[in-house]
Amino acid sequence: MSLVAVGTVAFDDIETPFGRAEKVVGGACTYIALAASYFVKPVRIVSVVGGDFPQEMLDNLKNRGADLEGLQVRPNEKSFFWAGKYYRDLNTRDTLDTQLNVLADFDPVLPETYRHAEFLMLGNLTPQVQMRVLDQLQRRPKLIAMDTMNFWMNTAMSDLLQVLKRVDVLTINDEEARQLSGEHSLVKAAKIIHQMGPKFLIIKKGEHGALLFHGDNLFYAPALPLAEVADPTGAGDTFAGGFMGWLAKTGDISMENMRRAVIYGSAMASFCVEKFSVERLQELNTEMIERRIKQFADLVHFRM
Repeated sequence: MSLVAVGTVAFDDIETPFGRAEKVVGGACTYIALAASYFVKPVRIVSVVGGDFPQEMLDNLKNRGADLEGLQVRPNEKSFFWAGKYYRDLNTRDTLDTQLNVLADFDPVLPETYRHAEFLMLGNLTPQVQMRVLDQLQRRPKLIAMDTMNFWMNTAMSDLLQVLKRVDVLTINDEEARQLSGEHSLVKAAKIIHQMGPKFLIIKKGEHGALLFHGDNLFYAPALPLAEVADPTGAGDTFAGGFMGWLAKTGDISMENMRRAVIYGSAMASFCVEKFSVERLQELNTEMIERRIKQFADLVHFRM
C-alpha cells in the first residue's frame, strides 16, 4: 500500500554530550521515509530543499524506494537548517539556530499519484501547510497520522484544532499532550484529545517508551535500554516512519496491529539514536530489525 510522508528535508547541526555533527542531513520527512522504507515502497515524499542539498542523499532516498516527485528543489536557495545542543539526560535541549530558508514560503503540491494515498503521515509543519495537503487529496486515506509541537499550540492553536478534526492518529510527547489538553494526567489528557478528532493518540516519552490510547484501550511500549546513545535527533520521526511503514505494509489498522506498529516504531527509533544524523538508518536490513523486535518482545514477556 502507498504511503505519503510530508515534512522537512533539511540540515542539522547537533551537539550532544557524546560528540558533535555539523551540517548533517536531517529533517522529519527524511527520517520518516528512511524508517518506513524498510516496510513499504514507495514512500512518496512531499517537501522542499535548496540547491545546497546533496544529490548523493537524494539518490540514496531513491535507492531506498522513495518517490521524489513531490519534492520541490529550488536551485538558487538554501535548505532549512536547525542547530541544537542536548544536555546529559538527552531529553533537554536548546535550539541554537533556526533558518527557515526554503521553508519560509513552502506551498506543498501533491502530484496526481499522491492524491489517492492510502496512508498519509503529516510531519511537524505549520498547521496551515498540513491543511493544504489534506485539501489536495481526492479521496480520504485509510489512515491519516500527524505530528505537531508546542510551538504551534502557542502560535496557531485555531488552525491546529481544525487539522486535528481531520486526522486519525496524533503523535506528540507528554509535555505537548498536557499543554494541548490542559490536563496533567495523561489518561485524562487522552480523553480530551480524542474529543478533538484523533481516534488514536500516541504519547512519546523518550527513554521511557510510548503510550498508545484508543478509547478506553491503553498500550504501553517500553524503550529498549541501549549501551550506546549518540544523538536523539529524529527519533520521534523515525518512530512515526516505522509505525506508519508497518501499517502501510499490512494494511491493518485494528488496535491489535496498532500495538505491533508501536513496537516496530520503537525499534526503528532505537536504531536512530545510536549514531548521528541518518547514518544508522541507512545501515539496516530486515534481519537486524527482526532481531531488535525480538528484543522488545523478550523485554515485556512474562508468565503469571
